[in-house]
This record gives sequence, C-alpha cells and structure tokens, in this order.
Amino acid sequence: MQKEVLIADSLSVSFNHQTVLDEVSFSVAKGEVFALLGGNGAGKSTTLKTFLGTVSPHSGIAKVMGLNVTSEIDKIRAKVAYLPESVTLYGHLTGVENIQYFLALAQVNCTDADIEQALKRVALQQNAWHKKMSFYSKGMRQKTAIALALLRNAPVLFLDEPTSGLDPNAIDEFNQLIANLATEGTTVFMVTHDVYGACHIAHRIGLLDQGKIVGMFERGGQTNIDTEAVHAAFSARNRP
Repeated sequence: MQKEVLIADSLSVSFNHQTVLDEVSFSVAKGEVFALLGGNGAGKSTTLKTFLGTVSPHSGIAKVMGLNVTSEIDKIRAKVAYLPESVTLYGHLTGVENIQYFLALAQVNCTDADIEQALKRVALQQNAWHKKMSFYSKGMRQKTAIALALLRNAPVLFLDEPTSGLDPNAIDEFNQLIANLATEGTTVFMVTHDVYGACHIAHRIGLLDQGKIVGMFERGGQTNIDTEAVHAAFSARNRP
C-alpha cells in the first residue's frame, strides 16, 4: 500500500462566518500527481494555503508527511516546496545566483556541480544559467524554482496554476518535468482551473465546487484521465 503523504480529513475553513471549505477529505500518495480542479471561488487556493499553514482550519485535520499543519507547520515548511502562479525570484540576480541565495537562506550546502546537475535535470538551457532573472520567461523562472526544490530535496511540491501564461511548448516541457519528478518519488499537489492540463498530467483529479469535493477522477493505467468526462462535470458546475 502506498504511503499517504498528504491528508485532508473533514477539512473545513470559514471566513467571516462564511464556509469556504466544507468537510473536504482526500489523500495523496507518495509519487502521485494530484490535481484539485475547480472554478473561481471553489476553494482551491484555500486548500493549498491550509497545507502551507497560511490559513487555519476551522475543523478537521490537514497533514503533510504525517505532520499536522496546525501544530507542526515549521517542520512541514522545511520539507516542502511551493511554486506560486508567479514565481518570486530576484531580477537583478542570475539563475544560478538566485539558487545560491535561496539555498543559503535554507542553510542547504550544494556545490556548483550540484546546481549545474539540477539545472540540466529541469532542461533550462545552459546559456541562460548566468543571465539575469529579469530576462527569463515565466517557463524559465518555473524551471529555476523547480531546480531549487530539487536541490532542497523537497519530497512534496505544491503548485498553484502552474501552466497559466505558458506557451504550448513550455506546457509540454513542464508536464514532462512533473511526470519525471513523480516517477522519482516526489509527491505533487496542484490547484488549477485548466481541465485539459489536469487530465494530461495528474494521476487523480478532485473536482471542487463551493467548498465540497463533488467528483473524483482517476487515470486508468497508462491512459490519461478522460478529458470529456471531467470537462462535462466541470462545466455542469461552472455554467454562467
């Protein structure tokens, strides 16, 4: 049986007496790519922020690698990597310098050879390694951030709308990178409103609507999740 790395158990969150998450339950296994899919206001970002400890649950339990988000969040943050929709890196530093800076903050010792190997793994072109981040595209910034996660040996990767604003080639490269990381044992949790992207990359998709899980879709062997079935369920919940 695969080990559960992420657990949401009857997770509820309220803001100003308004329920945002309503007894949400799911788990994510080691090496699994799990996508939480939903429209605007469904509760996707709140779920992600709860795992990251920036939102406190009203009731229920959220755990990361067996650690409770309400009492052990510092330990959790030392073990996970978070890739926001807009990656925050320093424009006046090069890709390599950004990695060196953030590794130093995290007190992680890596050699130049380690950094080069990580950048090769994420397929960031070598002629960009020593260019300033201000010249990087969004896809290049994402690759740099994932290389940083690799160097920190983060076993869990949280992604917020990871393919938003990427061109088709960059999306294909990103999806392949995430698939490779999952094969190597990294657990990936992503929130998105992109039905097609989620079906292509995820092993399972949880459909979230008005704070509730209203559908769960699973990949069949090597076959991607049925896009038409997910799109139909998503559209039924998100009609104007």
